[in-house]
Amino acid sequence: MILKGRSHKFGDNINTDYIISGKYKFKTLDMNELAKHLMEDIDPEFYKKVQKGDFIVAGKNFGCGSSREQAPLVIKYAGIPAVIAKSFARIFYRNGINNGLVLIETNTDEIENGDEIEIHLEEGKIINITKNKEISSSKIPKFLIEIIREGGVINYLKKYKNFKLEE
Repeated sequence: MILKGRSHKFGDNINTDYIISGKYKFKTLDMNELAKHLMEDIDPEFYKKVQKGDFIVAGKNFGCGSSREQAPLVIKYAGIPAVIAKSFARIFYRNGINNGLVLIETNTDEIENGDEIEIHLEEGKIINITKNKEISSSKIPKFLIEIIREGGVINYLKKYKNFKLEE
């Protein structure tokens, strides 16, 4: 699984209220509508800048704060297949994977806003095409990649009826 897109870089401690402001979370369940407000409190024009396939890149503790599932969902509904960060809040990480969002932990210092990035998921590497640099990342276990490929844990279970255990 190889993903390619442009980076949109943010700092440390991007909480779920920065991802999707609380003033929208309870007004609608329409994820396409909520996605229009992605990262609005940090960058009001973000949704207009992001293109399908682009990535969010961040520092430490991405997704901290409340555990609402809307945060990883609006990222996915905005057409962003992956978030690359130094670390993730644990509940955000599980919510993201459960909803089919790729979350990769690595040192993001070598990635700048606007860099073209290529993610090689199974190999655990990221190529910064803009800087011609390879960055090693944490390898996502095979069973989680399968969940991501199916679009999340619900779709996975609908298809396979159970979790396939590795031998």
